Amino acid sequence: MPKILLIQATQYSEDGTGLLQQKRIFLPGLVFPLLAAMTPTHWTVEACLEVVEDVDFESDADIVGIGAMGQAVFRAIDIAKEFKKRGKTVVMGGYMPSMIPDYVAPYCDSVIIGDAEIAYPQMLMDYEQGRLQKVYKLPIDKLCNLPLPKYELILKKKIGFMLPVQAGRGCPHACSYCSIYCLYQRRYLHRPVEEVMRDIRRVKELGVKAFFLLDDNIIGNPHFFEELCRQIKPLHMLWASQCSVLLAKKPHLLKLAAESGCRILSIGIESISQEGLDKLNKQWMRVSEHEEMLDRISRQGILIATEMILGTDGDTEASIRATYDFVMRARIPLPKFYIMTPMPGSELYEEYRAEGRLLHEDYRYYTATHAVHTPARISPEELDRMYWWLYKRVYSIPNILRRTVFHPLFFKRPLAYIFAFFVNLNYLRFIRRGDAPNIL
Repeated sequence: MPKILLIQATQYSEDGTGLLQQKRIFLPGLVFPLLAAMTPTHWTVEACLEVVEDVDFESDADIVGIGAMGQAVFRAIDIAKEFKKRGKTVVMGGYMPSMIPDYVAPYCDSVIIGDAEIAYPQMLMDYEQGRLQKVYKLPIDKLCNLPLPKYELILKKKIGFMLPVQAGRGCPHACSYCSIYCLYQRRYLHRPVEEVMRDIRRVKELGVKAFFLLDDNIIGNPHFFEELCRQIKPLHMLWASQCSVLLAKKPHLLKLAAESGCRILSIGIESISQEGLDKLNKQWMRVSEHEEMLDRISRQGILIATEMILGTDGDTEASIRATYDFVMRARIPLPKFYIMTPMPGSELYEEYRAEGRLLHEDYRYYTATHAVHTPARISPEELDRMYWWLYKRVYSIPNILRRTVFHPLFFKRPLAYIFAFFVNLNYLRFIRRGDAPNIL
């Protein structure tokens, strides 16, 4: 029987001395269970999540499939090189190889760009027939009839208490820096509610009481979201997802989400500079509403994780200091920060390149932890310095306590805030060794 080894590469540490690995990954991806379900039955499938386990370079697999998010692409390339030395057929895919396929192509036999639902089975068939293509780009226009994921492939891994369930893909917004916009061009595809529920019920059958709804913007289609929440509610399960802050403007949906078991939402706040947001095509977000919107969500008993960008054209040293004040005033339990990085393939990248604002095009430093462009109102050097100042200040022990176990809403969801406290400690370990806490 032919065998495929699927590897999710981790990142190198900031100083390049080792790999970013940890004891447990709380939000494992869905891609491997889904690909395993798409694999013909005469194939054997093995998986490696490198953030929690080592790659077996002695594998007897016929094909090695390597996925990479962000800067993990450089580790993925090194893994590909090693397997190529050993005579293996190597295929790369996932978000980052899809953004820069020409960059990774020299190190592998084939690249799958974007959606894999059609491309992956075609690639396996072509391999067996001796006509593997160099590139597969077969986008889908409907997100339905997906097979039931083979969760068993990751259940024995060192994962947390949630399993992933696909709800939708893409986003209706057109934020210029966003890789999702680059890949999906404002398309938002959602699965039929009954198919999402089939997967959720499978998660429950496996004895797992919580799930993460994978969706780039879970309220991209409010009617879909409402019906999904209504059907989730009777299951008495807990769930998390990511969405825009606009959920707070739909009180009935927000309340229904909380009642259906939503306990954590990841929200892209991006910036406290309206000018910066406007230039990124996020005019629909109003900085003046940030705190009120977050408070509405928190008061429904939903733990907030935010993502914010430093280095927009509206940012100064003063605005970054004000970002600290905002985070602490809003008592955001799980904040993350990124330096504005025009990712190759994005609209913003082409814009900055045309304006001569890129400092270089060495993708090894496009980590969202280094300035790679010249901001309008702060120097790249000062931006780098303030980025780490902000992370270290927000993640000091007193401030961790203030945002979690001493949060005013702690007794509304004590277990959620205790969970946030330990996640903060995990993030702190990353920060103390000079790495951004990008992996959970």
